[in-house]
Amino acid sequence: MNKKVKSNRTRTNKQMLPMLLGIVVVILVAVIVFILNDKTDSTEGLPNYTDVKGSIVVDGLKYEKQPHLGSPDAKIKVIEFADFKCPACKNWSEKYSDTFVKDYVDTGKVELFFMNFAFLDRDSYLAASAGEAIYKQSNEKFWEYLHKLYANQGDESKIWATQKFILNFVKNNIEGIDYAQFEADLKNHTYMFDVKEDFKIAGSYGVNGTPKFMVNGAMLPDSSYEGLTAAIEAQLAKAAE
Repeated sequence: MNKKVKSNRTRTNKQMLPMLLGIVVVILVAVIVFILNDKTDSTEGLPNYTDVKGSIVVDGLKYEKQPHLGSPDAKIKVIEFADFKCPACKNWSEKYSDTFVKDYVDTGKVELFFMNFAFLDRDSYLAASAGEAIYKQSNEKFWEYLHKLYANQGDESKIWATQKFILNFVKNNIEGIDYAQFEADLKNHTYMFDVKEDFKIAGSYGVNGTPKFMVNGAMLPDSSYEGLTAAIEAQLAKAAE
């Protein structure tokens, strides 16, 4: 009796083995397909600087091409160099931006400019080109994009600012722009040359990380709020002499 039961169990196990192997194969195939699709979605539409054609001549900071806040008559010109994927940039913006604008920009002391230094990964370039596309439609909407994108910033070590993410993000968060035009500009990499130009210009002035600040053409040695305000106050004192 025991031998018969054992024989039946052995036969059943042998019959189930191909079925189990089949299930395992199906699961493995599904996982591989998911990974490949996820990877395709992550990298689709991401640019490389090497793909951007055109001659770049570094002949000044080109303030007139940058998003800006404040009066053009301000005696102090401050440039912030940043990467939308940079956690330190997000931290600086969230901790100090409102105070800085209130104390220095709104008072007419400083005109603030933003310049891309997109260097962390390929989605840094795409996020920067999206910002440029929005800026070309509205300077005001660019700053809204900046603050909201920092608030939704992903993991620095992962590709998160994909074409799909940015299109959905802008559609759901930035009102008052021509979305169809924005979508076309993003997909066509219309402003990638501007992003690469910013990168080359910033690098030529010694920018090698973010955030970095320049006050009236002089690069600051650190990115502290205290260092920035001290440099501004020194320039204001000098102008008052």
